[in-house]
Amino acid sequence: MAKRPIYGVMAEFNTTKDVLHAARRAREEGYRRMDAYSPFPVEGLSEAIGFPHSRLPVITLIGGLIGCFGGFFLQYYPNVMGFPLDIGGKPFDSWPAFIPITFELTILCAGISTVVGMIWLNKLPTPYHPVFNVPRFQLASQDRFFLCIQSKDPQFEIDAVVRFLKDLNPREVNVVPV
Repeated sequence: MAKRPIYGVMAEFNTTKDVLHAARRAREEGYRRMDAYSPFPVEGLSEAIGFPHSRLPVITLIGGLIGCFGGFFLQYYPNVMGFPLDIGGKPFDSWPAFIPITFELTILCAGISTVVGMIWLNKLPTPYHPVFNVPRFQLASQDRFFLCIQSKDPQFEIDAVVRFLKDLNPREVNVVPV
């Protein structure tokens, strides 16, 4: 009989202390591919499971710079190179007049790149995720905390992971099918 592919092994905990302790222990044991689910942010949990730093600030900066230079160029080119007009003896490249539009395009492009970057980095939309196969996972939005060690982890061996998670005194341990 063919084995059914699995996403990982998930443990359910009652308190934030329990899931935080479990995440730290899993990290100490060498597990690197894991995720935690909770109904609210838990301080220190992202560090405990080893979340990488986000690239979103860099994406926002690049978007803002594109907006800044683009906004300035959109005004500079027609006023200085394309169709220069001598109005009241003012210089063609009167940059203080370009600041409001340059600023607004900087903010607009930074905001748009932030939203698009967030959607891209979070791999959205994700209408289906394997953890939804765990029957009690719906409690992750109410009052339970979950830690899932993924099968992609180089150290993953299903029996060892199940034993390890059961040693952490969870409420329940489930194998998560794909």
